Amino acid sequence: MSAELPYLPALRFSSLTCLYDSVMRLLLKDEVFKRRLVAQVKPLPDQRILDVGCGTGTLTLLLKRAAPNAVVIGLDADPTMLRIARTKAESEQVQIEFVEGMSDSLPFPHASFSGIVSSLLLHHLTTDSKRRTLEQAYLLLRPGGMLHIADWGQAQNALMRAAFLGVQLLDGFETTVDNVEGRLLPLMRAAGFADAMETHREMTMLGTLSMYRATRPD
Repeated sequence: MSAELPYLPALRFSSLTCLYDSVMRLLLKDEVFKRRLVAQVKPLPDQRILDVGCGTGTLTLLLKRAAPNAVVIGLDADPTMLRIARTKAESEQVQIEFVEGMSDSLPFPHASFSGIVSSLLLHHLTTDSKRRTLEQAYLLLRPGGMLHIADWGQAQNALMRAAFLGVQLLDGFETTVDNVEGRLLPLMRAAGFADAMETHREMTMLGTLSMYRATRPD
């Protein structure tokens, strides 16, 4: 999802992309934590919300269902994922714009969104790319706008640390080290965000899943 490294599909191989939703449902029950994230966002009808790294659009659709009159846009670097997302939106007859692009070079005007969300994106990025992605999110948010993130967090215990090794073997140690060492909040603050905090954490089959919230100051 960044211009820094060659793009790798979410399951590492393009041939497996069609299985992504099934894998997420099986291993993470992803709609459950994504519904929790939507409840944290509390989307309103007059808002513009960007889902960065939207994948197959599960979270994007949940946001649109929660606020049908809001403008919801999904962005992802994987054209196959975006085709699946567009098919989902068409089948539900909802209007969502899906854009192909990189998270650290977002193709939107500054201060054009009231909310930005991201689910399981940052652990795919190197530290520098995480930094640029968060800086981009800061620039795209209006003053007072909110950033909401769900991603792998610092392990709660030895069991969760061991479980997360599977994710690191799949996605790479270089990109996941910031997550497991609890560096996401400092990176958000360094990008200019205020009130950055972890709002929730839970144990999963793959490690500790955390949710975060931060604000672009007025």
